[in-house]
Amino acid sequence: MVGEDVKLSVRDLSISYDGQPALSGVSLDVHEHEIFGIIGPAGSGKTSFLRTLNRMEMLQNNMTVEGSIVFDGHDISKIKNVFALRRRIGVVFPLPVGLPLSIYDNVALAPRLSGIKKKAALDEIVERCLRRAALWDEVKDRLTALGSMLSGGQQQRLTIARALSQDPELLLLDEFSIAVDPVTTMRIEDVLKELKEEVTIILVTNLVQQARRLADRTAFFLSGELIEIGDTEALFNGEVKDQRTSDYLEGRFG
Repeated sequence: MVGEDVKLSVRDLSISYDGQPALSGVSLDVHEHEIFGIIGPAGSGKTSFLRTLNRMEMLQNNMTVEGSIVFDGHDISKIKNVFALRRRIGVVFPLPVGLPLSIYDNVALAPRLSGIKKKAALDEIVERCLRRAALWDEVKDRLTALGSMLSGGQQQRLTIARALSQDPELLLLDEFSIAVDPVTTMRIEDVLKELKEEVTIILVTNLVQQARRLADRTAFFLSGELIEIGDTEALFNGEVKDQRTSDYLEGRFG
């Protein structure tokens, strides 16, 4: 029986591309209001796992998914309105992808598409989301400027603000640090620590120390398999079930 605090329950999830396995037999639960970290070397299936969580496999004809994903008590494969699902599960990709719109319109787009038209309501949403992404003070006087003109770190935070504009219940972050300088990375990490009071977060990162700083629990993926899951600090303190986990955390491979 799934506990009341389980936001996402994955059972026997397998993913393949053109018949070639990318992930096999993954089962795990993500609890409400936690930051759930996923670590592992390139090619371990981390991003493929994220793609299944809001039905992005529908966008890839060569991707096959088996198993079950239950989000907030509902099997996502049976949810007919995929766009409604994606409003509840936001995604932030590794490289910031600013829409060719103003900073304001980047954040206001999704609320407008959902039917919000009044400027006062949109203004409130834009300011709230930019504040939550720690970007408001830097852009409040140039909201009409193109989002693509911001720095890489600012664009990454704009992408987070855009994801937050839909009030998601689950936020998926896929290696957000790739295009971001260390100072901005730390700022975004501070944002995520605050956001988990409102949103459940799954964080895929290639930086094991980032997982240690942020994640309540961490899963280790390797070669398409889930090796183990544990309390993050316990894992880093050597309380592991599989030697490969220790080897990865201590930098012996990856």
